[in-house]
Amino acid sequence: MSWIEALQRSIDYLEDHLESDFKMEDAAAEANVSVFHFQRIFMVLTDMSVMEYVRRRRLTLAAEELALTSVRVIDVAFKYGYETPESFAKAFKRQHGMSPSEARSSKKGFTSYNRLVISVQLKGALPMKVRIEEKEAFQIIGVKREFSCENGENTREIPKMWQEVHQNGVNDELTKLNNGEVEGMLGVCRMMDTAINTLEYWIATAYEGNEVPARYERLEIPAATYAVFEVVGPMPQAIQSMWEKIYSEWFPSSSYRPSGSAEMEVYTIDDANKADYYSEIWIPVVNK
Repeated sequence: MSWIEALQRSIDYLEDHLESDFKMEDAAAEANVSVFHFQRIFMVLTDMSVMEYVRRRRLTLAAEELALTSVRVIDVAFKYGYETPESFAKAFKRQHGMSPSEARSSKKGFTSYNRLVISVQLKGALPMKVRIEEKEAFQIIGVKREFSCENGENTREIPKMWQEVHQNGVNDELTKLNNGEVEGMLGVCRMMDTAINTLEYWIATAYEGNEVPARYERLEIPAATYAVFEVVGPMPQAIQSMWEKIYSEWFPSSSYRPSGSAEMEVYTIDDANKADYYSEIWIPVVNK
């Protein structure tokens, strides 16, 4: 089964469960990837989380049903997973700009999100520099926080975390403590709770030492085979663009898939605003 077919199967699974509960693990299994990477891929390719997609689709179908039938609002709310009419009405108004009852008589129309269909586009003319590298387990130290992936919270809050560590001296201190194999500052991302769609993000550095300096925590990065992508350009635009290319161009045409372990962004000690700033994306991979 191709990468495109696998992703489409997972979307079809979500569509089949718009009127019932679904398991993120089952949706990821359809794509033959871990839950973490399924949600990661979905976010990169669609610019929304899996749960946002499901919520938008459910509210689209709910609006259609209210506009075309005489079914009670409370029945529609329960049908699409809302425990109370109040929570349904709040979500409905946020998407459609009107209450569920107004959807029956309003001529303004509602906001419709259509079913996703994966299509193949001719890309890849520009080369990507990537190497496959075996890495033994190594230690990192740094600071960590947990973020929600809902409504793009992680994409907004992680840059703020980086700003904070630059302002409070943590970035400079970790740079001086960097004595491990991987040079530079690390942004390490791993999924924590798939049920509520949260991830753990570390700003850290590779460190070899028995004692962890005050205010930092330690994490072991397990041995893995990495696809290492070279990124050239100012932050954050260059690295965001590369993430999209990796999942929309490289994985569909390569013989690898994400393994499910923590991913890393590796930042060199230089001016991140420079046009030729160099950084890397490390993704643990296995053969398809």
